[in-house]
Amino acid sequence: MILPTHIVAAGGLIVNSRNEILLVKNPRKGWEYPGGIVEPGETLPQGVIREIKEETGVNVDIVNIVGIYSNTKKKKGYNGVEEVPTIVTIDFICNYISGDLRTSDESIEVKWFSKEEALKIVNPKQQIRFRNALDYQSAFSCLGYKVNSSNEIEVHEEYLFDR
Repeated sequence: MILPTHIVAAGGLIVNSRNEILLVKNPRKGWEYPGGIVEPGETLPQGVIREIKEETGVNVDIVNIVGIYSNTKKKKGYNGVEEVPTIVTIDFICNYISGDLRTSDESIEVKWFSKEEALKIVNPKQQIRFRNALDYQSAFSCLGYKVNSSNEIEVHEEYLFDR
């Protein structure tokens, strides 16, 4: 399979009426907020809404855009893909509308957490994005990073735009 130079993905931090955050437990990456690759013919909002529904079973409204994140490190692929290209992810804040929580092939567990609990368990590679999403009213973030050999994020470019 030949992939493009950049994969475009969208993620959604979902908040309910009790101010809890919905996380999914990915079988390979641990706890994170839902999202994934935007499919051909989809807009970014359509992609994130579809991914959230597929991974969690819930319907959401998009409230705001949080940031754009460029993971510039290529990595070894899986499922027949030799190398995964760089990934550009656009994150959104979403409000829960309806639906019952359910798992999928991409989410072995789905659960609501307080913001404090979520901060403690979210995948370390998603911490920067997660913190920006929690504080989304202050600034729009555009970040370039790589994951180093110690599995830590190395930020090499960051722009914060006031709202």
